[in-house]
Amino acid sequence: MDPQLFLTLGGWLKWAGFICLPLFIIPLITLILPDLTEGLSKGLVSIIEKITNVALVISISASILLLFFQLTSVIAAYAFGLSWTWLTELVIYAFATMFMVGAAVALRDNAHVRVDILRPKFGSKGMDWIELAGLYLLLFPICIRILETGEQGLTRTWAIFEGSRESDGLPIMFVFKTLVPLFAVLMLSQGLAEALKASLRLTGKLEDIDHTQSGGGEYGA
Repeated sequence: MDPQLFLTLGGWLKWAGFICLPLFIIPLITLILPDLTEGLSKGLVSIIEKITNVALVISISASILLLFFQLTSVIAAYAFGLSWTWLTELVIYAFATMFMVGAAVALRDNAHVRVDILRPKFGSKGMDWIELAGLYLLLFPICIRILETGEQGLTRTWAIFEGSRESDGLPIMFVFKTLVPLFAVLMLSQGLAEALKASLRLTGKLEDIDHTQSGGGEYGA
């Protein structure tokens, strides 16, 4: 297949990313003009979290498939002495999908591991400021960097429809590698939602939450 097709598609996606960049300024504008941006901010949070809910369904499905593939692999190996590379790769792909796609869900539900030593001492408002700082100084730059550095490799793997290096492996390595930029995009979008919610809480437009609590029920908008 002509690699130019994927270069063109990549160019479109890059421009789409540039067009979306101004969205990341909205949480900062919300801090200054909360009345003007409240509706827009809450609308964006709602849209993003619907996307994250789809990611949750995909992640749960991948975890079920992971259990099935791993159980099949163990039974085949220990009961019948059989082993297939494609089945081992299915286990790896299912685990990677569960982890990479589900990371944004964990961010939404405050389920990522945090090493909180000083953060709890700053109170609810202080935690929201720290949340914003962490998102803008760490999460956003890292995810954007992942997208930048993976562009050429992703174009190549799709251009040749890269498959497994093993003779009995699966011919879908190009799909597997796409999980990396997908992870970055999902984390950027959910990070934007978390920044919007923090800004809305700081301006009194959203109810404060228990930052130490895990679970999306009270952490959402």
